[in-house]
Amino acid sequence: MSSLGQFINKKFVFCAAGIFFCYFYYGILQEKITRAKYGIKREQFTYSMSLVFVQCIINTLFAIFFNSFFTSNEKDGTKSKDTTTNFLYASASICYVVAMVSSNRSLEHVSYPTQVIAKSCKPIPVMIIGVLYTRKRYTLAKYFFVLLIVIGVGTFMYNPNKSSSAATNAYFIGELLLLLSLTMDGFLGAFQDRMKSEHQTKPGRMMFWMNAWSTLFLLAALIVTGELKQFISFINRFSFVIWSILQFSIMSAVGQLFIFLTITNFGPLSCSLVTTTRKFFTVLFSVLLFGNSLTGQQWLGTALVFSG
Repeated sequence: MSSLGQFINKKFVFCAAGIFFCYFYYGILQEKITRAKYGIKREQFTYSMSLVFVQCIINTLFAIFFNSFFTSNEKDGTKSKDTTTNFLYASASICYVVAMVSSNRSLEHVSYPTQVIAKSCKPIPVMIIGVLYTRKRYTLAKYFFVLLIVIGVGTFMYNPNKSSSAATNAYFIGELLLLLSLTMDGFLGAFQDRMKSEHQTKPGRMMFWMNAWSTLFLLAALIVTGELKQFISFINRFSFVIWSILQFSIMSAVGQLFIFLTITNFGPLSCSLVTTTRKFFTVLFSVLLFGNSLTGQQWLGTALVFSG
């Protein structure tokens, strides 16, 4: 099916619209939670693993509900056996967890628009690792459009003015976290491609097993690091944040289902292009709602990224 055919495909439009709506509101809630100052001491939310942990629990429960009511076909004998290995699910889950935690933690060091623009590079690692790992091939046009994204991100990130050493170090740490997140996104895309091509993994099953494994990994990490105790203490002090976290997690769960539907029907690259496009609107509303100002150079970089 051609690229144009995909975009006029009703199922593709439905999936894309679901991703746009859920992750648009998801982005607003993420910035509200992570960038706000809490209490008299002006505390900042720094519990990235805990936030992803709650997401994964809600995602898992939502996947159970979806699989129970929408994919159960045992009566007519058409339910296919899931041949995806636990190793593949666990590997994809590790990539997903590291990508999400790194992305959330980067917000402690960079602005939300910077994080969104950097994450818009996701098609790049997806393509690179797809070529190296799954031997996929892409057209010259797609390589050109990805090059536009690279130039746009470089334009957005480049800052000729020297700032303080502390601010520079913080920004550098944020960039490293975003680079790690993007690398894991690339490997995650490759693993999901294998699930789609070799095992014909269904969206509901992919969502359930990836989030179930992710929940186990995160629970172990939270106990070992002691972050779970700190997170519980934080929400006890600022209980009003619980409602924002629950909304955030519900948007994640519904949005993730649309993502898995897109991946299993149209592939990871198409999915990454949809998620990249919706990020333009997230950046725009971040500027309008939260006062994140952009320079003329950064707006040019933004235009190049989303043109790509």
